[in-house]
This record gives sequence, structure tokens and C-alpha cells, in this order.
Amino acid sequence: MTEKSTQDFRTSALQAIRIERQAIEALEQRIDGEFVKACEVIMQCKGRVVVTGMGKSGHIGNKIAATLASTGTPSFFVHPGEASHGDLGMITSQDVVIAISNSGNTSEVVTILPLIKRMGAPLISMTGNPTSTLAKEAVANLDVSVQTEACPLGLAPTSSTTATLVMGDALAVALLEARGFSAEEFAFSHPGGSLGRRLLLHVSDIMHIGDRIPRVQEGTTLSGALLEISRKGLGMTTVLDARGKLTGVFTDGDLRRTLDKNLDVHTTAIEQVMTRNGKTIQADHLAAEALNIMEEMKINALPVTDEQGELVGAINMHDLLRAGVI
Repeated sequence: MTEKSTQDFRTSALQAIRIERQAIEALEQRIDGEFVKACEVIMQCKGRVVVTGMGKSGHIGNKIAATLASTGTPSFFVHPGEASHGDLGMITSQDVVIAISNSGNTSEVVTILPLIKRMGAPLISMTGNPTSTLAKEAVANLDVSVQTEACPLGLAPTSSTTATLVMGDALAVALLEARGFSAEEFAFSHPGGSLGRRLLLHVSDIMHIGDRIPRVQEGTTLSGALLEISRKGLGMTTVLDARGKLTGVFTDGDLRRTLDKNLDVHTTAIEQVMTRNGKTIQADHLAAEALNIMEEMKINALPVTDEQGELVGAINMHDLLRAGVI
């Protein structure tokens, strides 16, 4: 591969990015009354948003439907070809249809328009041709036209599909904010992903409880505390007073500082070297909060307490890692 051919690759790629960026920037002027009308129609929808499109528009439509569904607007994709052979039964008069076609005259989409109109489902179009059949039949047309495709032949849908995708994202975000859709609601539709785990998992779901909590009484020698740390394997132990109240913690970091002082591990009481008033977290808090505390304080474990400050568990960085919070 010559240096010239390598440069040609870069030039072509950068040109494609510039063209698509210009197509996206042009969309700002099209967030107009038609866009607002589309949002209002969807907000009034008692059913679901049905997205349809053929070819590359269909691929983009699939993604738009998925984004809407995951951000508080129930939605699904219907292939226009399949709609003509039975899948039209998936659409009801309570639904809103978003039909995507760059030309606005795609035959498979235009064919089902009379049936959509007959059942009374409002139609929103996303087209690159505001005078097309699809645009004229819609209650609102979102203009996704582009001056030129990034493809130098002007044939492969590139800028046009990017513009449509961004317009779909703009629609989804506008609806999300209008509904007051929360991060927790988003997580409920993504329970299997790392984001869902970060937003839904509580400390109580993964903490160590009962005999698995590392703990020693005040008066325990440093060597005894080290044995407890070793047995429980969390890199720390809690320290309790005679009433069972949490008074401190002793961690790997405390151990390093203690060894620097040349103290006798067999005679030194744990309360002499423990960290008092250390960080804790309540069991009903999110596991992501525990992670934030550990990262901020540069520690690897936390005692877990209830609302009264009673020790109920312990959690460390490995627990968060295993749970997929990290």
C-alpha cells in the first residue's frame, strides 16, 4: 500500500464526515412547527408509535423505534412489505404511524397509506421531499432532505440516513423530556445492561451479611483483627464497641500505616490504629453510590448501615465488579 493510497483513504473519509456534519447542522432550522405538531400528536397517542420504512430507511426506522421504546414512548417497527401481507393488523386506530422515505414515494410505503388513513391512525412522515405523496398525506412532515449524499456517486444513502437518524433522536429526546422520563424508568427498560445494573442495583442486593461481615470488638489485638480480615476476605474489618455499635474500621491501608510505626501486632489494641468516623453507606442506597464513595476516598470497602446507623453488612470493590456496576 503506497503513501498516496493511504492519504486518499483519509481524504475520502474526512470528506464524508464533513458532508454528513453539514446535513446534521441543516436540521436545526427544521425544528419548527411541523416538529412541534409531530411531538403533540405522539404525546396524545393512546396506543403505540409504529415506525415503518423500506430498505435503508427501514434500518433507520428500526433504530428510531427502539430509541423511542427505551425512552418512554412505546414503539415498534413494521416492515411495509410485510404490512401488505398481514402485519397491517398490528396497527390500530389508537396508534401513530411514522413513515420514513427519502423520496416520499416509496411504493411499499405508499401502498399502505390508504389503509392507515382509513383506520384513522395519525400519520407522521420523515421525508427528503416535502411535495411527495407521503409528505402530503401526513399530519406533520419532518424534513430530512440533504443537499448531497456523502457517497461520491450520489447513490448510497449516507447523509440522508444520518439526517433521518438524528431527527429521530431529536424527536425521542423531546418526548422524553416532555414526559419527565427518569433515569430509573430508563433503567427498568434496560435491566440486562450495565447501565440498568448501575441505576437499579442497591447495596442491599450485593452486600455481605450475617457471619460474612468482618467485625471485631474493641480490645481485640491487631493480630486478631488481621485474622478476621483474612477469614472474611474483604480487605477490611469493622470495629464494634461493647454495645455492638460501629466505632471504626481497619483496612489494608491502615495496616500499611501501622507497620510503618513498628507497633507490636500482638499487644496493640485495634482501637489504637483503626480509622474512626470512617465512610459508611446505607443498605438502601444504590450500589453506584458505593462505587462513587470508594473511588473518591480511594478505598476498597465500606461498612453498610441501616437508618439508625446499625451495622448490617459490608461491601467491597470486588462485589461491585462481580455485579457489573463497574
